[in-house]
Amino acid sequence: MTARRSRLLAASGGIVADLMVGEPPLSPHPVSLFGTLMGGVERHLWADDRARGVAHAAAGVALSATAGRLLRSTAAATYLSVAGRGLRDAAAAVADALAAGDLAEARVGVRALVGRDPETLDEAGIARAVVESVAENTVDAVVAPALAGALGGAVGALSYRGVNTLDSTVGYRNERYGRYGWASARLDDLANWVPARVTAGLVAVVRPREAAGVWRAVREDAPAHPSPNAGVAEAAFAAALGLELGGATVYAGVVEDRPRLGRGRPPEVDDVAGACRLSRDVTVALAVALAVAGVVG
Repeated sequence: MTARRSRLLAASGGIVADLMVGEPPLSPHPVSLFGTLMGGVERHLWADDRARGVAHAAAGVALSATAGRLLRSTAAATYLSVAGRGLRDAAAAVADALAAGDLAEARVGVRALVGRDPETLDEAGIARAVVESVAENTVDAVVAPALAGALGGAVGALSYRGVNTLDSTVGYRNERYGRYGWASARLDDLANWVPARVTAGLVAVVRPREAAGVWRAVREDAPAHPSPNAGVAEAAFAAALGLELGGATVYAGVVEDRPRLGRGRPPEVDDVAGACRLSRDVTVALAVALAVAGVVG
């Protein structure tokens, strides 16, 4: 078996492991440990300067790539990098809190999924935030790391997870990270460009009756989104679920009017379960596609 076919099968196996087992019972989790180490790098490097931010991003990529070289196993690296089941479990926990009428608990839970201000969100706002997070993070937590493992083996999978973690820690447009986190944010945009569009294609495949609407939303609605990748995934999910996403969003006290994605109704609590099912179906479709590609070469 060629190395390429082996990587495809191993990446598929990593996805299946996450589907069946969820997060590995490791303490500390390797991604958490990476974040801690990069926090130390930030304390030594930080300045309101893009060059320092480039150095931070380079150190993070080098560290995660080295971990991949040491681990060597594409299946294990993909399993460590994929977090689809954890994403769906976190989303379901917020939906359960909303269903029980516990808005305070739902606001606590949604902090793990979105960066917006949870105190400003009512039940409808939380439902929308969770659906949007499931859509966007199906790219970050499933499709992108799996494709990185299939193409680049253990080094590829863990390097992607490192890039995505850098973006989630310093890739913000605020006073502290506007310059320092610029390189990490742009690197994450580049790493997710193809996976976001593969995700939209998989959404159309697993929801064939809505495929035309998915393509229309991705083509017409997504370009107005400030993220070149999140808008693609969110537009695809919105069309497949018959929803309209976007609208007023509050980050650090600042209101952003996000573009409308899709042509349906506003999300409700029950739509979180639908978004999770769609994310799971996309995950299964990707695992099958990689396995078939590995078998037939």
